[in-house]
Amino acid sequence: MKFSEQVKPISYLKAHAPEVIRQLGDDRNPVVITLYGKAKAVLQDVTQYEETQETLALLKVLALTNKQVENGKVRTAKETFARLRARLSNSEA
Repeated sequence: MKFSEQVKPISYLKAHAPEVIRQLGDDRNPVVITLYGKAKAVLQDVTQYEETQETLALLKVLALTNKQVENGKVRTAKETFARLRARLSNSEA
């Protein structure tokens, strides 16, 4: 994908909105909208947006996990499974 082909002025969007929306669904490439020659917004297919949000959430979890490891907040697998078994047996009682 070439971003240069996906940059459109807002006037183009106003005149061709249905076509732009259809193209988003077909090729799933984002479209950069400009106002007075400066990039101001990005239009993205909703499925692609959802995938992006899920990816960002996963990256945040990974970053938090790395920070916890750096701070020494880790447990062995044996200890973790023992705690889980204890919780499960308490919730079944």
